[in-house]
Amino acid sequence: MKVVFGCDPNAQEFKEHLMEFVKGLGHEVADFGSDDPIYANTAIKLAKAVAAKEFDRGILVCGTGIGVSIAANKVKGAYAACIHDVYQAQRAELSNHANIITMGSQVIGTKLAECMVEEYLSCTFDPNGRSGDKVQRIVDFENEQ
Repeated sequence: MKVVFGCDPNAQEFKEHLMEFVKGLGHEVADFGSDDPIYANTAIKLAKAVAAKEFDRGILVCGTGIGVSIAANKVKGAYAACIHDVYQAQRAELSNHANIITMGSQVIGTKLAECMVEEYLSCTFDPNGRSGDKVQRIVDFENEQ
C-alpha cells in the first residue's frame, strides 16, 4: 500500500516516527512535509493526491488532528477521519471508507498512534456491507454540489 504523510511543523518528529513504523509494516511511504506553518496547505496538497489516487491512504498530523481534518475534508474525494483510539481507526475504514486519518501529536502517544495506524491500514471497506449505502450517500451528495 502507498501511504502519504503530512504534518504541521510542531508534529514533525511524531510524523517521522510513524513513517518509520509504517515502512516497517511493509508499506511504501511518501512525505509531504511540512515546514509550512499554515497546516491547511499541506493537508490540502495531501488530500488532493489521495483523492487523485496517487496514494492509497493518507495520514495527517497536527497538534489535535482537528485542523488538518477540516482542511482535508474540503477536497472533493478526500474523506478524512480524526481518530483518537483503535476502534475509531478501525471504523474509519470499515464503516466510513476514510482514505485519510488525522491525529493529534499533542494528545496521542506514539505507541497508541502505532496501534491506530496499524489497525487502520489493516482494514478494507466492503461496499456491499452494511455501511455501503451510508457511505454512498455521502459520495452522492458531494457529487451533487
